[in-house]
Amino acid sequence: MRAIAEGLFTDDAPPRLIGGRHRETGRIVFPCPESNDYEAWPLRRDGTLWSYTVQRYRPKSPPYAGPEDFAPWAVAYVELPGETIVEARLANVGLDEVRIGMSLELTQIPLDPDATDGVLIHAFQPAGGAA
Repeated sequence: MRAIAEGLFTDDAPPRLIGGRHRETGRIVFPCPESNDYEAWPLRRDGTLWSYTVQRYRPKSPPYAGPEDFAPWAVAYVELPGETIVEARLANVGLDEVRIGMSLELTQIPLDPDATDGVLIHAFQPAGGAA
């Protein structure tokens, strides 16, 4: 299975997200802008839940390209200490178990688990695996 976009993950095992570090200010952002002002910057794999919401309805297609059968999911803002805040899905945690400040780690999940030519997206899960 391939990443949903080139330049999203490093080739490390386990992979890391690729952010961008501003060459003059050192400010780190995600994703890495296509600009000579930024250099690719492998982001930390761990962080804490800064905020979240629950997506309770299927988004419009396009741009959404996930499964027809819809199940709510949590959309998180994950603070990577000393770097930036990343928007991502939460995985392997019940919606009633999500707590601001919880420790999280990067994982990859299929956008559509039933797709024959599926793609992986970034997500965060409770540190150490499922909650």
